[in-house]
Amino acid sequence: MPAYNPIFGHLLICGKILANLPTDANPHYLPDQTRLAVPGLGPIYYLDNWPFSAPILVTASPSTAYQIAQEHSLPKFHAMRKFLRPLTGEYDLVTMEGQLWKTWRAIYNPGFSLTHLMTLVPQIVKETAVFCEILQQHAEAKDLFEMKTLTDNLTMDIIGKVVLDSNINSQQSENVMVTALRRQIPWLSFGAEINPIKRFNPLRPLVHWYNASQMDRYISLELEDRFSHLQTSGKSYLFKESKSIADLTLNTYLADKTPEAIAAGMDANFKSFAISQIKLFIFSGHDTTSSTMSYVFYLLGKHPTALQRLRNEHDNVFGVGTPLGSVICDKPHLLNQLPFTTAVIKETLRLFPVVSSTRAGEPGYSVVDEQGRFFPTDGCLVWSIHHALHRDPAFWPQPDAFVPERWLAEPTDPLYPIKGAWRPFKFGPRNCIGQELAVLEIKIVVLMALRRFDVEAAYEEWDLLAGRKGRRTVNGERAYQVLLAQPSDGLPCRVKAVQR
Repeated sequence: MPAYNPIFGHLLICGKILANLPTDANPHYLPDQTRLAVPGLGPIYYLDNWPFSAPILVTASPSTAYQIAQEHSLPKFHAMRKFLRPLTGEYDLVTMEGQLWKTWRAIYNPGFSLTHLMTLVPQIVKETAVFCEILQQHAEAKDLFEMKTLTDNLTMDIIGKVVLDSNINSQQSENVMVTALRRQIPWLSFGAEINPIKRFNPLRPLVHWYNASQMDRYISLELEDRFSHLQTSGKSYLFKESKSIADLTLNTYLADKTPEAIAAGMDANFKSFAISQIKLFIFSGHDTTSSTMSYVFYLLGKHPTALQRLRNEHDNVFGVGTPLGSVICDKPHLLNQLPFTTAVIKETLRLFPVVSSTRAGEPGYSVVDEQGRFFPTDGCLVWSIHHALHRDPAFWPQPDAFVPERWLAEPTDPLYPIKGAWRPFKFGPRNCIGQELAVLEIKIVVLMALRRFDVEAAYEEWDLLAGRKGRRTVNGERAYQVLLAQPSDGLPCRVKAVQR
């Protein structure tokens, strides 16, 4: 592990590393920056940052990630519950454990099966067409704007259909629930902030309560509307054809209810539970996908050769001058014939992973490294940090370069990815339930938007207009990841129509 101070632990070295990062940089940069600062450190080590966090066991290798997520799935670290509670209340699929988690994961799996998701393609195309028209307005205005705001609105409209089977329409109008959710996100906390004003802000509970009440009221009305159909139609009116999260939840609740129980109304405890799950899926199902979309635009804007290869692939599969939206809706299977587009998405997620995994250590359980050394986990936050793994030259040739070709390489090629080294959606029983949806959305958006527009990041202009001072890059990267792994400053950019 890094040099240890008997009084300050690792606070001094971590403080020195953080001082060289932008103040809003995502905490997942710390392990990789520590690796760079301490040669020979290796992919697994302890960090003692008491009193700001529990002892941390950093793991950043394929084998150690496999051990804690697949071979012996450690429970979620308690700080994740603290972070999500203002959004999801007491119970959600991310922090549930044991049989309760298994039961509800099985209930929700059909809502994210690829077969069902393909039925959503027309809706995704419809929302993406709106997104493209908004881009057209920006192209005509030649203005500077934040791409992340636009992709947030787009993915919010898509996940609204998946979760509520409802048209949220946040791309074209304000939505009460969406506004409250976005107000809530900057106030979320793991309780580990170094700045005491941020860590113990007395306004946080009030802000959390107000925003949560706004979201709960909106979702409650949606649930009551569905439930009222059941009360008037009888138990035979179950949502047999619908696989929205709301309807899957209601179907499970109603499975053993008598007509009299349905007539009496929805149980308050159940409603609270259902609202928690819906808020979780809306939050996690829009923000991470939105960030990845933004980074795809960013990276392709910096790599015109890759962009041209991507467009050539789209033309070969979907034709030139075709009504692209109609073709996608009529032949959605063609989305599976885009190997280079898939490679671009995978490489984007390697360079800018949107999550890591925080687990709670257990008495008697140790992680074993490649040299056979044992690292006890009891009392530790076990942090499987995907950013550090994805950027480690021990596992990736050219780790900091955008090389989508690595995903098309043969097994004998040095670029061929090591098994288990790519973990943006995690592996094991608790992998991301929405990964198929995320990739499907990104493919369609990239297809429809980049056929019509060039996107170019405009950070230099943005910083000049905003009078930015201080450190604004991580390893020379201006589009570094901030809270929730979003691109810094929302990815300021300009777009222009493609002349074809």
